[in-house]
Amino acid sequence: MIDANLNRSNEGLRVLEDVARFVLNDAQLSQRLKSLRHDLAREIKSLSVGLLSHRDSEHDVGHSHSKDKDNELNLETASLQGLADLVTANAKRVEESLRVMEELAKLPELSSTLNSASFERSRFTIYTLERDLISRISRRNKTGKISGLYVILDRQFLAGRDDLDIAGQIIEGGARVIQLRDKQSEKGGLLLVAQKLKELCSQAGVLFIINDYLDLALAVDADGLHIGQEDLPLSVVRRQLPIDKIIGCSVTTVSQATKAQNEGADYIAVGSMFPTTTKREATVVGVQMLKELKQVVSAPLVAIGGINLNNIGKVIAAGADAVAVISAALGEKDVKGAVQKLVAEIDSGKGKCQNR
Repeated sequence: MIDANLNRSNEGLRVLEDVARFVLNDAQLSQRLKSLRHDLAREIKSLSVGLLSHRDSEHDVGHSHSKDKDNELNLETASLQGLADLVTANAKRVEESLRVMEELAKLPELSSTLNSASFERSRFTIYTLERDLISRISRRNKTGKISGLYVILDRQFLAGRDDLDIAGQIIEGGARVIQLRDKQSEKGGLLLVAQKLKELCSQAGVLFIINDYLDLALAVDADGLHIGQEDLPLSVVRRQLPIDKIIGCSVTTVSQATKAQNEGADYIAVGSMFPTTTKREATVVGVQMLKELKQVVSAPLVAIGGINLNNIGKVIAAGADAVAVISAALGEKDVKGAVQKLVAEIDSGKGKCQNR
């Protein structure tokens, strides 16, 4: 029983580790799973020869090749609809196996050799790792849309223009993300605006992000929340948001970017790229910062600050995955046309980068 359940645990952990490593490209999760697998191996090292001596796969009644067994395997395989199901199935496999070993280790003849408490700790560790893996997987599609043009719908900048009409033009122009930002309005009125924008974006397949306000993001079921260095800590926000919601974080330094990624940021907004009239107190970091961050973080990078048609090519060439704008889109009379031009410049810049 120990041999069989140890094998199940190791095999399940290896699947989870490879998902973290090769699919999610998450070094931290991969290392945590690897450490758990190694800890488990050390726990039963003294029994390794004995376990092999008692192994008899050929005569294991649970390893038959009967028709019933084949049907059971087919049903298990059919239930896997995607990567999340694969992770859940293997996490449960590990959890159940650890529970068996935990109980066996309590037996008098084994308690001096195996530590039941160690298997219990490992079981609770895998519960957390399962949640973290499913969280990352559930956010992959949203994170994948952090590319192209990201328009910040700053309601103060709109100066009374209709929110939905402008958002519609932004979407028709080809933007992939809309962020709602309003530092002045009362939350009650803003909630109604956010609900309508969320519905519009959902219908168009465009990401809808709320700036700063965690409560508002939760209330309207936004796709995510964007925070700055002075807002709620990212670790707190991650605990409060549902696991399928993404978080963006604004940074101006390499250390802030690496900290944000380690704490769970799904994308990183870096800027200001150039001087900007929208946020006069913004620190100008320049496009060189993009190049530096590209070497140390794997999360999508969103360039922001003073970007327009004349300089957007520079930030794409420096490695930006997406470009965030306010005035370059909202400052034009024909918002849809302005967005279309910006999107075309981004596509052109990315095409040049790929051809190098």
